[in-house]
Amino acid sequence: MSNSISPQAVPAGAQASPGVRAWRRFRRNKLGFYSLVLFSAMLVLSLFAELIANDRPLVVRYQGTYFFPMLTAYPETTFGGDFKTETDYLDPFIREQLSRNGNWAIHAPIRYGSKTVNYWAKEPNPSRPTGDNLLGTDDRGRDMLAQLIYGFRLSVLFGLGLTAIGVFIGVVTGAVQGYFAGKTDLAFQRFIEIWESMPELYLLIIFSAIFAPSVALLLLLLSLFGWMGLSNYVRAEFLRNRQMDYVRAARALGVGNGRIMWKHILPNSMTPVITFLPFRMSAAILALTSLDFLGLGVPPGTPSLGELLSQGKNSIDAWWISLSTFAVLVITLLLLTFMGDALRDALDPRKADA
Repeated sequence: MSNSISPQAVPAGAQASPGVRAWRRFRRNKLGFYSLVLFSAMLVLSLFAELIANDRPLVVRYQGTYFFPMLTAYPETTFGGDFKTETDYLDPFIREQLSRNGNWAIHAPIRYGSKTVNYWAKEPNPSRPTGDNLLGTDDRGRDMLAQLIYGFRLSVLFGLGLTAIGVFIGVVTGAVQGYFAGKTDLAFQRFIEIWESMPELYLLIIFSAIFAPSVALLLLLLSLFGWMGLSNYVRAEFLRNRQMDYVRAARALGVGNGRIMWKHILPNSMTPVITFLPFRMSAAILALTSLDFLGLGVPPGTPSLGELLSQGKNSIDAWWISLSTFAVLVITLLLLTFMGDALRDALDPRKADA
């Protein structure tokens, strides 16, 4: 009798790579998987915000000539106006000009951009939700739905950037500490202890007073402090893996330290890094929102969830500002949290494949 095992007798999960098995476990977590799908869809749509919410038409046909206002600014005289200033496509006169005598314009679904003020609103600002402004306007007369779309995009892209920078610095410093250990580890640990004691909020206030506020400056300042937590996890993984047999064998074969660190140990130490990515993004989004709420974040006029929450606090009667902004923020953080939980379970080696 043959002792060979037929392929049918081997479980399908045992034949797959660890990455494939982790993806299968992630997909079995319906809440986490559909959170990923929904969050990805929201992010992709926000990346094309100019095609969804824009006060400039996408295409205009006027007197037999085609214009592309979304790409080029045209003076009002181009469409029969009296002034050479940039065309206000919400002006009733311009609307009439572009809708008669065979002229037409293709608008975005939302006819307001991130900084567009609705001067033609029938109520004082902030105005309540209407057919023209589905979620109302803020205290400056800007459409709330457009503000939320652009604010969501800014928050998520900021979170991605801050997470990427923090992961890079955290992985490098943690790997160096854990692999070389000894005096190198001791020196880094003392430096981290001193750096952690720096008053981050006070530094942000000081730099905000010295420099003009910008997204790049805020990203730089928060990146200086956002890597230390991850560094500790990577350091612990490298301290554990540096004593493994495959590392000793690589050293015995004369493989250099750099190759051992990045080609052998790092791939086996990425579980905590990947697991914490959604939670780090959540923390980054909350940090930006909090600083904008306090007036220490992005420049004034930039669409921001934190600035909208501040408006809602100052305008209690304008319930639509706080409610819609809070809903977007909560949904975003919940989706990231569900994704993080599912990712943690998927990368847990103790979870058996079904």
